[in-house]
This record gives sequence, C-alpha cells and structure tokens, in this order.
Amino acid sequence: MKLKQKLRKEKEEASILLKSIPSIIVTLFVVSVICMNLLANKTLYQNDWIALDGGILISWLSFMCMDIITKHFGPKASNSISLLAVMINLLTCLIFFTASAIPSNANDYSAFDGIFGGTWFILLGSTVAFLASAVINNMLNFMIGRTFRRNPDGKLAYCMQTYISTFIGQFLDNFIFSLIVFVGFAPIFWDGFCWSVLQCFSCALTGALAELIMEICFSPIGYRIVSKWRAENVGREYLEYVGKRRLSDNATSKETDRKAR
Repeated sequence: MKLKQKLRKEKEEASILLKSIPSIIVTLFVVSVICMNLLANKTLYQNDWIALDGGILISWLSFMCMDIITKHFGPKASNSISLLAVMINLLTCLIFFTASAIPSNANDYSAFDGIFGGTWFILLGSTVAFLASAVINNMLNFMIGRTFRRNPDGKLAYCMQTYISTFIGQFLDNFIFSLIVFVGFAPIFWDGFCWSVLQCFSCALTGALAELIMEICFSPIGYRIVSKWRAENVGREYLEYVGKRRLSDNATSKETDRKAR
C-alpha cells in the first residue's frame, strides 16, 4: 500500500512539474538531446589526443537547460526531465530505425539509412552516458549552490555551479560513452578497431574543456532566465507541492521512528 501511495505521489509530482516548467525550456532540452544523438555521427576534428563530433555544437544547450532547471526547481526535477528527454530520444530513434528499415525503390537512400538507422551499441552507450552524467551534473550543481550561503542566487554562485558541474558532467559523458563504444563494442563489431583507456580519457578531457568554453559563452543567457523565473515566481505550484511533501514525509518518518522505539 505504501509503495502504491508513493508511486501515486511521484506521478502527481511529475504532472505538476511538467505544468510548471516553461514549455520552451523542456522543448529545447528534448530537441538538443535528439540532435546530439544525430550530430554525433559526424566527427568534426580528430587526432591522437582529441576527437570532437558534431554533438559539441549543441551539447552545451542540454547542460544549460539542466543547470537552469536544477537551479530553480532542484536536482530531482532536472533528473525527471532528463529521463523524459531520454525516453523521447529512444522513441525517436525507433521511428528513425523503422523508416530506414523500410525498403524503397524511389531513390538511393543508403546515406539516409546509414545516418538514421543508427547503431544499437552507440545508442546504448550514449543513453547510459547521458543519464549517468545528467544525474551527477544535477547533484553537483545543487551541492555547490548550497555552499554559497550569503548570496546563493548571485552570479558568482550560478557560474561556479554551472561551470564545475558542466565540466565534470561533460567529462563523464564523454568518458563513459568512449569506454562503452570504443573499448567495449567497437573491437567486436568494427573489425578490431578500438581505443585505449588513455585515449578515452584524453579525448573526454579535451572534449569537456571545449564544451566548457561553449557553456561559459552561453551561461549569461541561463543566468538571466533563472533570474527572471525567480522574479516572476515561475513554478510556484510545484515548489509549494515539493515543500509540503517534504514536510509530510519528514513527519511520517519521525512517527515511524517513534513507533519503532
């Protein structure tokens, strides 16, 4: 019964969250995740120490959206929207794969099929890497923000939250993806092609630095959005619901502990 009640509360909370976050941010976030998956098919630059794919052109937007949501609504809300984006991306990939698998004699669609058909272990790697990095990014952002007690809503606090969490999150995203794809599956399915762990680390590090520069360039936009939301009391219904639920859960926990004694 308790599990059923908890699931009902989680569903109610998610419903309120989706109504509370401005739709344009959710839309940009979901689209950026889908585009990252497609743009990653093209390598923009590569040498022995760095490999940058087209995803770098839009990955900053995904992390900026997560930072904005975490700053205003909290890490749990950002994790929920990240999971939603991943689910929509998987559905989109399924539709793309279906379209690529349907034969056509109208023209030569081999290039189309190659890009939109995708590779299952690349999708697996990108999904696992993004979910792991999203959770870590959101929690780091929140924890760093709590250290700024005097002015938690100031520009310095926002910059430190976003820069540090984004760099670590992007590094883990790149590193986990590289390990899964280029160390785990590539040697099996790509005729022995593989990367060393050192190559994965160095490419993840240099890629994270490049992505951090993009985040720094666009972070003023994120700060203005968060400031505007705070001034206009955006998402009040969700924030009040979370506050009341937290108090209720704490009271229930204390009552349970009292009875256990």
